[in-house]
Amino acid sequence: MKRPLRRPADEPIPAVRVKNYITPSGLQRLKDEHTFLLNRERPAVTRVVTWAASNGDRSENADYQYAKRRLRQIDNRIRFLAKRIDAAEVVDPEMPRTGRAAAHIFFGATVRYADATGHEREVSIVGADEVDLERSHISWVSPLARALMKAGAGDRVVLRAPGGSDRLEILEVRYERIGVAAFCEPPGAESARTPRAASTE
Repeated sequence: MKRPLRRPADEPIPAVRVKNYITPSGLQRLKDEHTFLLNRERPAVTRVVTWAASNGDRSENADYQYAKRRLRQIDNRIRFLAKRIDAAEVVDPEMPRTGRAAAHIFFGATVRYADATGHEREVSIVGADEVDLERSHISWVSPLARALMKAGAGDRVVLRAPGGSDRLEILEVRYERIGVAAFCEPPGAESARTPRAASTE
């Protein structure tokens, strides 16, 4: 009897590439943040590190310690954004659809539904990097989106969540532009501050 082939112990296991479904405006926001961090914020914080390092004992230099920690955070975020952008699978909600794809719920759909009490709500299904509960933008991997997926107007689905189950009726399915908030420079960004003057005696 043949033995099953085994992977050599030193051979790396191939990574499973998880698709990062995202809308065009969501991808642009990631790119804008990546560009800001790489070209503006990181150089600004690097200048602070250099300035703080010139001010004496680094082990007791609060400015230096803070700036170094901030630089590590920026580098981690830059790497994370680069991976998310590289894995992006862009789906445009405004793209023309026909047949089942136009009448049923998939990524990019805007859905109006009613719960068991008759209360109506509208949500748009977006990527994990685009979630915005104030705008009712929910992730395509959230329990609600999973419950709604592939249903059409008139269908009833069951939402199973940690707090219990709820029956939902799909009232309307639309595909239209989803307004994702643009990237804004965060308050307190080092790149927005006045350059520090060199210390003088």
